[in-house]
Amino acid sequence: MTVAESLLPLVRAAVGAEFPIEIRGWDGSRTGPPNTQWAIKFNNRRGLRRLLWAPNELGFARAYVSGDIEIEGDLLAGMEVLERLSNPARGPGVHIDSETKKALIKAALRLGIIGPPPRPPNEEARTGRGHRHDKPRDAAAVSHHYDVGNDFYRLVLGESMTYSCGYWAQPEESLTAAQFAKCDLVARKLGLTPGMRVLDVGCGWGTFALHVARNYGVRVVGITLSREQADYAGKRMVDEGVGDLVEIRVQDYRDVSDGPFDAISSIGMAEHVGAAMLPVYATHLYELLRAQGRLLNHAISRRPGKPAEFSKTSFIDRYVFPDGEIEPMAPVIDALEGAGFEVRDVESLREHYAMTLRAWVGNLEDNWDAAVTRSSAGRARIWRLYMAGSALGFTANRLGINQILAVKCDEHGRSGVPATRAELLRSRTSNP
Repeated sequence: MTVAESLLPLVRAAVGAEFPIEIRGWDGSRTGPPNTQWAIKFNNRRGLRRLLWAPNELGFARAYVSGDIEIEGDLLAGMEVLERLSNPARGPGVHIDSETKKALIKAALRLGIIGPPPRPPNEEARTGRGHRHDKPRDAAAVSHHYDVGNDFYRLVLGESMTYSCGYWAQPEESLTAAQFAKCDLVARKLGLTPGMRVLDVGCGWGTFALHVARNYGVRVVGITLSREQADYAGKRMVDEGVGDLVEIRVQDYRDVSDGPFDAISSIGMAEHVGAAMLPVYATHLYELLRAQGRLLNHAISRRPGKPAEFSKTSFIDRYVFPDGEIEPMAPVIDALEGAGFEVRDVESLREHYAMTLRAWVGNLEDNWDAAVTRSSAGRARIWRLYMAGSALGFTANRLGINQILAVKCDEHGRSGVPATRAELLRSRTSNP
């Protein structure tokens, strides 16, 4: 009996008797309906053993990251089918009767997959010491995700080096154009004018700071916990001729004490704050702003309801964003208002992030060999899996992305914010 034939009862137990999946074994055998677009290939017994010990998304992720299994062909198409067939967080979703259990045991013995759990891939994050979201642990979590090589990120993110949702005014625009359009959208919402002092929380590789210093004539303090990002961004400002306007620091947002600032941008950073720390985050940024100063909080959100369990089976927590917490939009707004802010405008960019992520997946796949060389095969697989899965999450409305504009009113309750969105978004100072 071939490997593929032996795999048949295992696959049926996981996704049901009728499955539109072609399974390929390490001996070259195949089963299931032929599929020229995508297929699942088991490269060795270890991949099955990983699934045996962790029949959930973590087991699948470990097998994929280590190269024990592959999704050959169109990863996005394959993941869409797998999503329809099962719940990866809970493992197999069909009832397993006694006869099926016997078949599973026979298949496992025939394939030789009974044994101790394989060691996790080296890329898996180890749980940080200390309490969740204390400063040292946050720094370690950020380093795990961002300090994997600027050259690797350039291949994935493209010319703009921007790791957040783009703004696609026209679907046919390039990724680079969409990213700079997002920077300009944020700048206009913040009402930036020459001479203003701006704090960019989670500045990344400095794209927003560069854009507003060059085009709006503002002075920027950009902070990040990633040393590699800070080194890149600092050199970038000098090379681009705005070194006198932009200061890049390796600094926790809780340690910024040199306010006031006229405006604060937080683009793709609040996901690292944590639910329990949202009031601290909002209060500290409020204190750093001058009266009538504006905050633009651009962050991913999830649907309301009980949060997912992060520690045991989450691929994202183990491999991508250790200690990351995505919250519904309501608690974020509640924290901002509780700190004293007035929320003036909220805009969803959900479809824009799905487009952005698909562009990143395309960049990674187009530059696969170079990406592996600049990081590792496991790291490249992690980013491919996480970006493809995230794209599907935004498309299906499991994930959202929102820009929340908040203002610190003065002692008389005056916001200084235009009364209409049309006036708010009118660019008066940009010099493209």
